[in-house]
Amino acid sequence: MLRNGLYIIATPIGNLQDISARGLDILRQAEIVACEDSRVTKKLFSLLGISLNKKFIAYEDHQEESRAQMLIDLISEGNAVALVSDAGSPLISDPGYKLVRLCRRQNIYVTAVPGACAVITALQLSGLPSNRFMFAGFIPNKDKAKRDLFNELAALNSTLIFYETAPRLLNSLQTAAEIFNEREAAVVREMTKMYEETVCGKFSELIEYFSTNEPRGEFVLLIAPPTAPQQPSLTDIKPQLRQLLLQTSLKSAVKEICEQHNLNKNDVYALALELKNEL
Repeated sequence: MLRNGLYIIATPIGNLQDISARGLDILRQAEIVACEDSRVTKKLFSLLGISLNKKFIAYEDHQEESRAQMLIDLISEGNAVALVSDAGSPLISDPGYKLVRLCRRQNIYVTAVPGACAVITALQLSGLPSNRFMFAGFIPNKDKAKRDLFNELAALNSTLIFYETAPRLLNSLQTAAEIFNEREAAVVREMTKMYEETVCGKFSELIEYFSTNEPRGEFVLLIAPPTAPQQPSLTDIKPQLRQLLLQTSLKSAVKEICEQHNLNKNDVYALALELKNEL
């Protein structure tokens, strides 16, 4: 028998076999299911062979605050509440964090049952750097808001991950190309499903591909971090160092070069002495 509390359960993003054994067990036992769309969740339960003899409560963005306390009251009465989204991990661009926060404040038991997540799956498939990444949610529909978001994140030294819809994909790729230039990017769609596809390349290549292959399904757009500027060699900085030695002291010239190009001080000092003797 389940302990009364809130159970945050990841559901499949496509392939039904991706439901975890623990998640399946809890969904079978929970008396109450909080979900985005009860029709979607009931269909999933039927496919998974889970009884529909439960109470399904809609828990959407516009209802989150009003429904949170109601769910907590039901938990306090001895019920186990399973929180699910239409697909994937709850709270990832879906409602739920306010409910969790309120549960914590009222000492309500909360646990998460991990599983499928479109953000992580897309990152794994993209081949882009995964040591640092930022999920930025759905790309805004309006052009100004889209540009503002892209400009805000352009300098971030992380792989950027966005959700996007099929009808807006090409427009978002074209806007991204203007702001991120020719950075490496990836578009992933229909993950874990029959038509799963990952397209990688420069924005110009992605635009060309999706201009001739109509976007269909649900998409994740990933953009590589900015390329670090290449550190100049001592040979490269010779002209600049020589000019500085004509204008200022050796110590000041070495300091300016090291700060500007992040070079080894001893190496630059040795080169400065050599050039100083030639002047």
